[in-house]
Amino acid sequence: FDSRIFIESMILFQHHSSIPATKVELSVSCRYLLALNLHFPLQFGRTEVIDNTLNPDFVRKFIMDYFFEERENLRFDFRLEKSITGIPGKKCGTVIVTAEELSCCRDSVLMQFCANKLDKKDFFGKSDPFLVFHRSNEDGSFTICHKTEVVKNTLNPVWQAFKISVRALCNGDYDRTIKVEVYDWDRDGSHDFIGEFTTSYRELSRGQSQFNVYEVINPKKKGKKKKYINSGTVTLLSFLIETEVSFLDYIKGGYVVYLVLVLPGNPSQPTSLHYMNPYQLNAYGMALKAVGEIIQDYDSDKMFPALGFGARLPPDGRVSHEFALNGNPQNPYCHGIDGVMEAYYRSLKSVQLYGPTNFAPVINHVARYASSVKDGSQYFVLLIITDGVISDMAQTKESIVNASKLPMSIIIVGVGPAEFDAMEELDGDVVRISSRGKFAERDIVQFVPFRDYIDRSGNHVLSMARLAKDVLAEIPEQFLSYMRVRGIKPSPAPPPYTPPIHVLQTQI
Repeated sequence: FDSRIFIESMILFQHHSSIPATKVELSVSCRYLLALNLHFPLQFGRTEVIDNTLNPDFVRKFIMDYFFEERENLRFDFRLEKSITGIPGKKCGTVIVTAEELSCCRDSVLMQFCANKLDKKDFFGKSDPFLVFHRSNEDGSFTICHKTEVVKNTLNPVWQAFKISVRALCNGDYDRTIKVEVYDWDRDGSHDFIGEFTTSYRELSRGQSQFNVYEVINPKKKGKKKKYINSGTVTLLSFLIETEVSFLDYIKGGYVVYLVLVLPGNPSQPTSLHYMNPYQLNAYGMALKAVGEIIQDYDSDKMFPALGFGARLPPDGRVSHEFALNGNPQNPYCHGIDGVMEAYYRSLKSVQLYGPTNFAPVINHVARYASSVKDGSQYFVLLIITDGVISDMAQTKESIVNASKLPMSIIIVGVGPAEFDAMEELDGDVVRISSRGKFAERDIVQFVPFRDYIDRSGNHVLSMARLAKDVLAEIPEQFLSYMRVRGIKPSPAPPPYTPPIHVLQTQI
């Protein structure tokens, strides 16, 4: 038989306007394939062809942008080029896709330079030199990527160390030309050109040595003066490579816990935001499902404590601002987002939704969870879906300020036509939220009104995707800000998955 196998890329993506959290490299392998001619689609390229094997390990990689806030659907379609009969019920084998974050995308370098005997440019003084770094492009042009500070009145400046990503410096190409220009600063902006030199990341990575002392050359002077040697020298004093820790590094060793909260309305009336339409999700259900279906993939057991508030509870009708949606206060966990949805709809039939709407009790509830786990192994994301009416603003602000010290983020989705001025105040994007003169340590609140994301044609899938994209976009940086402040490093990644070895017996 001919088991010639190849893969071509057919992964379907939408256009991204946001900046990816990082890049990942997909590696593809197959195990125990049937002896068939397989055509295995992915999107942007093809692997090499590997002949006569049922267990190919393809060398070609697929480079993808990784967005935490979006679901990346990978579709693997098999098409048999040759019909095979007589094997109903047979297993066709296993496809193994592994993802590895590209190190070149998140390496940074800390560099420091000094210069000696630069040309004097100022009439009444020496020079006020600064450096401008450019990376070369594939078309031969150059793009500015860094500018140092100005060191005043000296021909022998020592610039401060600066940090720059490898992506910005050379786009991960260690041999790409880096051009460095030296200027004398002028107040009117017409800075005087002193000279330039070229280098590369690979040369710079040698560190402080005779290889990293560069002659600063002014081409015009060199062309006019026969005895011209240089316009001074620039020396690399230090070169330190730092690997930036990313969101994915932490996810490999921990998990995100997702909590759901719902707010009042009258589920029996079609005008209610909680109204249970038998044919489509209500606004609360769409917001919950849109955000929850993405976050649930970052929770190892997919068990979520789902809470409600602002309701009269059976059997005595007491008002609660913190109750389990599944009716079990000792174990409020639901399995997956579908379990949360089921508990939500069931609770609408058993409780009487009732005001006022208080946020502080549920924020404090989640904060108690978060305060017990501060080692970075768990990070809590609280989703509040609200109609915009909040009754305890002062207490909520205080709760958020206190929670900003904990491993948690708060997502607020406003549904319905209400004015959300109060919610905008809780989102600290413009002015950092404060309480009693104390400011939040971090910005942990993200608010969006759902109505801004509703597709005019009635496409709820598109509406939900738009919502999830925006409300989740800030989570990775909020997560990393907590880890950086606390000095928490990611746990070691578990060993890669190795599929079990099966002995194939063939009858002759």
